[in-house]
Parts: sequence; C-alpha cells; structure tokens
Amino acid sequence: MILIVYLVIISYFLIGVLGFFFINRKRDASEARKSWKKTFIYFVIINILCLSIVFNPVIFRCLAVFIIIRGFYELFKLFRESGYQLKNLFFISVLIFAAFSSAFFIFSGMKKELIFYSFAILSIFDSFSQITGQLWGRKKIIPTISPNKTVTGFIGGTIVAILSGLLLKGLIVVSPADAIILSAGVALFAFIGDSAASFYKRKHNVKDFSNLIPEHGGFLDRFDSLISGGSWVALLSLFANFV
Repeated sequence: MILIVYLVIISYFLIGVLGFFFINRKRDASEARKSWKKTFIYFVIINILCLSIVFNPVIFRCLAVFIIIRGFYELFKLFRESGYQLKNLFFISVLIFAAFSSAFFIFSGMKKELIFYSFAILSIFDSFSQITGQLWGRKKIIPTISPNKTVTGFIGGTIVAILSGLLLKGLIVVSPADAIILSAGVALFAFIGDSAASFYKRKHNVKDFSNLIPEHGGFLDRFDSLISGGSWVALLSLFANFV
C-alpha cells in the first residue's frame, strides 16, 4: 500500500509539473528558471522524506529533530539581524514554535503508515494550493502577510487533499469521515503554519529566512507546513482512536 501511495504522490507531482508548465509559459525566462529550480528541489526533498519514512522511521525522526533545531535558529537569526528588535514578537513566536515543534516531534515517532499518509496529504495540499492559486486565483486571503496566497488556491488545495485522503485511506484503514477530518486538519494547520512563518518574515522586512534551500525562502519556510501539519495529527491522536 505504501508503494501505491508513493506512486500516487509521483503521479500528482507530474500533474503539478504540467500545471507549472502552463504557469511558466506566461513568465519571463529568468522567473521560469527559478520556478523550475524550485520544483526540482521540492521533488528531491519529497523523495528524501518519503524514503526516510519508508526504510527507517528513525531517520525521519532524526530529520525532524534537525528541522526543529534549524527552525529555532532561523527565528533567532532574523531577530539578531534586526538588531534584537521586536522582542515580544520573537519570544511569542519561540513559544508558539516550541509548542508546534513538540507536537511535531511526537508525530515523528508515530506509526510509519500514519506518518506517510499525513505527509502525502500535506505534499498534495502544498502543491495543488500553489497550482490552483497561480492558475485561477484572484482574491487574496492575507495580502499584507502572504500576497501569493489566494482563496482559490486554499480551497483548491484543500479539496484535492481531502479527495486524496479518501483515495488513500486504506493505508491507515480509517472510515471516510475520519479520513476527511484528518486530511482537512492537515490542510488547515499547514496553511496556518505557513502563514505564521510569512507573518514573522514580514514583520522583520525580509523575503527569506535564509538561502540554505535555494528558491524556497529558507529552511523554516520549506518545512513550516510539515511541522504544523504533523502537529495536527499529534493533537488529533489525543482525541481520536483511529490515530
């Protein structure tokens, strides 16, 4: 079943590549190259995480710890570069990030089928919210914080994520209702985490947390949705028997 889920992820990725082909046709050559570079790096990251979950979940847990540590560092990095201004924002952000990171760490130690399922839903939401938003998005959700996020993108990504959750629910053997709850929560928390990271950057008047991952706005910018989406699954495990 895990192999089937992986093949579904790759199939969705290829559909996404087709979508980006139409999107990039309208861009100048320089912007198109950046977009393709970002897509390729994202593909590599997805495969690294998928393989770490499938072959040895301990590797994924180690990656999760590294992601958390690097996230704290990038929060501090912007705070330091600002001359230690916005102290209240920094300390509140650290507390919130610590809460999400703790839940994400718990998530990283759960059954590999559940981790893989959740990661698949998250990757699908991330990809299709961007594709549907860039193809058809007009109305911005939070233009002052993250101008690229649109209502259409969020709705489109959420719908595809939920439908995919129903399609792949055999991996964790849950009812359709439970698959919808889990998938919708992953999408919502991923959006919240990504928006929170964007808010922190905007307040510090920077575009990227760092250049560690080219074209992805920094390490935290790439994994903020994974941290928050995994947090939802860990939180849900406190109230739902199927998790």
